[in-house]
Amino acid sequence: MSVLKVIQAKLDSMTDAERQIGQFIIDDPDRMVQLSSAELAAATGRSQSSVVKFSQKIGYDGYQQLKLAVTKAKAQEWRVPSGMIHGTIDAGDNFVTIQQKLVASKVSAMQQTMQVNAEDAVTQAVAALAKARRIHLAGIGASSLVARDFSYKLLKLGLMVLMDRDPHVQMANAASLGERDVLFAISQSGGNSETIRLAELARTCGAKVITLTGLHGNKLAQLADISLHTVADEERVRSSAITSRDAQLAICDLVFLLLIAKLPGANDAIHASEAAVSILKT
Repeated sequence: MSVLKVIQAKLDSMTDAERQIGQFIIDDPDRMVQLSSAELAAATGRSQSSVVKFSQKIGYDGYQQLKLAVTKAKAQEWRVPSGMIHGTIDAGDNFVTIQQKLVASKVSAMQQTMQVNAEDAVTQAVAALAKARRIHLAGIGASSLVARDFSYKLLKLGLMVLMDRDPHVQMANAASLGERDVLFAISQSGGNSETIRLAELARTCGAKVITLTGLHGNKLAQLADISLHTVADEERVRSSAITSRDAQLAICDLVFLLLIAKLPGANDAIHASEAAVSILKT
């Protein structure tokens, strides 16, 4: 996971000193990696010990390790393709500008989402789904649309999937889960009370919980055995669940493709499903 995204997600929960150091790193990571801890302290008006403590709070032994992580994050950074405008869509924008900003926002959300999810976490999620007796997909509102789409894909692989938009039915399904089952819960905010209750119930029943939430700290992710994350700047498009939906779909599609590679007979199952559906198209 990119250290820059981790810092961004934790800014709101930081002290004033930590927030000032963190914001400096986010705003100018190229300059930060050229500075010593003493120089960063001087540039932010904080003490050198504050810089060291900040590094440790982010999860590193010291400042040098933090610098290396920032350097790596910059090297791996995916940028919006040239020619695309990435910015907030304003009421006065013309048709072409809105097109360009919308596409750029979607591309950026999907690229950053791929970047922040460590291969190990995604691999663990794929392994858990592959061996699950039953998979319960959960999501409310826009997240339920993503869950529904993901359920169709998993069903094509011959997996046993439970998915219902009604939260009461979702709760009833979760109550029947056991140690061999998996709950895959999707919520950009990670704060939806119904989805949180589902995760709590699934854990009580012994099921493994996989969550797909925003990168910020949230209650749903805290309940997870395996946490996957999305990065979505909805403020830039000034509307709800536009970029977050694309980010969620991107991760679900990645998991689906990895499952195809992992499950024996997956391609045969998909072809059989397509052949069955083709009858309805004649």
